[in-house]
Amino acid sequence: MGINEPDIVPEQFLDDVEMRVGTVTDVAEFPEARKDVYKLTVDFGEESRQSAAGLTENYSKDELLDRQVVAVVNLGTVNIAGFESQCLVVGVDDADGNAVHLRPDEPVGNGERVY
Repeated sequence: MGINEPDIVPEQFLDDVEMRVGTVTDVAEFPEARKDVYKLTVDFGEESRQSAAGLTENYSKDELLDRQVVAVVNLGTVNIAGFESQCLVVGVDDADGNAVHLRPDEPVGNGERVY
């Protein structure tokens, strides 16, 4: 590994990328997608957004329901097989290359901004 990207101005990053914590309130299969993803609805407090999230290898629908996740909420909308994905649930790959979502260690309020 190695961290090879040049340094950025921290204030600029926080101005440009808005990440919020939300709770998954609905999880649905998404057979129309080319990749193996779920349709998620995430509650960010004052509003809910949908996301197409590639978490199917490591999580069942029941495991994701009512869990908090971290998501980028200001990327705009991406249309995936007719589904409007309105936020990006962030994660990392495990040793097998499957997505593991990032979430807070303790419950926090929906809509709290990541800084």
